Amino acid sequence: MSEEHASDGIDEGKRLIRIGSSAGLSLADRVAERFRKLTWRTPLHAFRLRGRHPLKLVAVPEDPFVGDPRRGNALLDGRVAFRGDSVAIADLDFAKPDWSKPLAHYLHSFAWLRDLSTVATRPIGVPIAETIMRLWLEVHADKVSEPAWTPELWGRRILHWTAHAPLILSSSDLVYRSKVLNTLARGARHLDRSADKAPAGVARIAAWCGVICAGLLIPGGDPRRQIGEDGLEKAIESAVYEDGGVIARAPLAQVDIIMLLTMLREAYTARRLAPPAALSAALGRMVPALQGVCHGDHGLSSWQGGGPIRGERIDEIVAATGVRARPLRQARDWGYQRLAQGEAVVIVDAAPPPVSRLAEGGCASTLALEMSDGAERLIVNCGGARSAIAQIPATLSEGLRTTAAHSTLVVGDSNSTAIHADGTLGKGVAEVELARQESNGASRLEASHDGYARRFGFLHRRQLLLASDGRELRGDDMLLPAGRKRKVGTIPFAIRFHLGAGVEAAPTADGMAALLRLPSGRLWQFRCRGGSLTIEESLWIDPDGRPVSTQQLVVSGEAAAGGENISWALKRAT
Repeated sequence: MSEEHASDGIDEGKRLIRIGSSAGLSLADRVAERFRKLTWRTPLHAFRLRGRHPLKLVAVPEDPFVGDPRRGNALLDGRVAFRGDSVAIADLDFAKPDWSKPLAHYLHSFAWLRDLSTVATRPIGVPIAETIMRLWLEVHADKVSEPAWTPELWGRRILHWTAHAPLILSSSDLVYRSKVLNTLARGARHLDRSADKAPAGVARIAAWCGVICAGLLIPGGDPRRQIGEDGLEKAIESAVYEDGGVIARAPLAQVDIIMLLTMLREAYTARRLAPPAALSAALGRMVPALQGVCHGDHGLSSWQGGGPIRGERIDEIVAATGVRARPLRQARDWGYQRLAQGEAVVIVDAAPPPVSRLAEGGCASTLALEMSDGAERLIVNCGGARSAIAQIPATLSEGLRTTAAHSTLVVGDSNSTAIHADGTLGKGVAEVELARQESNGASRLEASHDGYARRFGFLHRRQLLLASDGRELRGDDMLLPAGRKRKVGTIPFAIRFHLGAGVEAAPTADGMAALLRLPSGRLWQFRCRGGSLTIEESLWIDPDGRPVSTQQLVVSGEAAAGGENISWALKRAT
């Protein structure tokens, strides 16, 4: 292995990846969680929330991130808008909420403060922020209930309240100011007892970030901060692999945790204190892993229910962390492989789906790929199952999680990992065998999964070779007998290549190839052998969560008991 590849962390040779149980939370876990939330309503818990009323914050940290100007302008126009759903501020009724779950999360987390501060000066923004704050306090300040008092939302709320304190604490109404600060202190005491009970992953990390932030910025919080730092370190250990990828395998969760930790670090800066080593080390691992699943334009690819994020936004997030590193080319545990040569970037999902209890909206995407040529996306996944606008029907959102919504092989019109009606993942891919080699500047990846072995008696093996100049990607998709007796007959298969937005496909005369024209005018040729090529309609969820009509190349055929081998190639023509 060359020194360059070693520095990129590429481990050549074979590796077997196994997934844990596909089960979600056990019945005992669900009962315990329900009982714990019922205790929130008891007099004992109300007593625990009592304490000194803080008169002010010790310091006010900066928010290192810019908000969304469109959402901010909506607030200036008197509406709270998020992912296609909106409600007039004048009609906000926290006692009788009538809005989508994403909008509720946006409201209760007070993430809208960032959007408002991006477009409004303090004199303009304060009345809007105070109006929503008073409405929230009226219903939720004294009543401990879901979803407002979940540990995750309290963690996020503390981060946003403190970072945007000038918007919510500039009032001359001393009763109102006291109410805000007292509610902040009550929320911190609630987190002291509930942060570690939050679901593992983003939610628990957000909760502990809130504990530490309160410890740093509410007077007399040093003991709380020390406990919070221990809790955050354990939460990171349970949520983030050594290679920097999140165990939920969702790049959007990766972005979320990076932003939470970066906001928390600003609270330390405001106090002129050094952040704990665990926080800095986590950011140092997570940023390269995030960049590893980004395309040539630095924009995020679409995996595990998430849609794309524009490159400008990713650049802003990375810059805020202060981490300077090259994209991780091989995330051994997280499961994403990055092949980058010339102007081409290929990203491959080379691991089983996430364990159900660790992820919401997991996808059956094993061995799917995305490919970009410079700043343009050539091959994509439909994406966006958990980031689409509210107007997209639930059935379509669930369809975006299927294997067919990803650029990979589908056997028998079936998912490689089952997706249950309740949204959880079932049986399917349990093992992925992986081998990678770098030679003569070219990148070679070979991976196989057993998701179709039990039902159809086939292993799916995909081999990819990206040329050293990035102008050609060769692939082989094989269905190999899995060693158990199969029913007599053939099984239909389809290899789908969803094309990027604006990519136009035109078939050649022999029907075995297609010419792909990118929006810039660049041409690529796709050719296959071992199946019939057709061009069909598809869709892609864009960075705004909206569906965009696209096309897809479909190589279809039937596999006999002995298996099948389909070869294909993408070659840049200009």
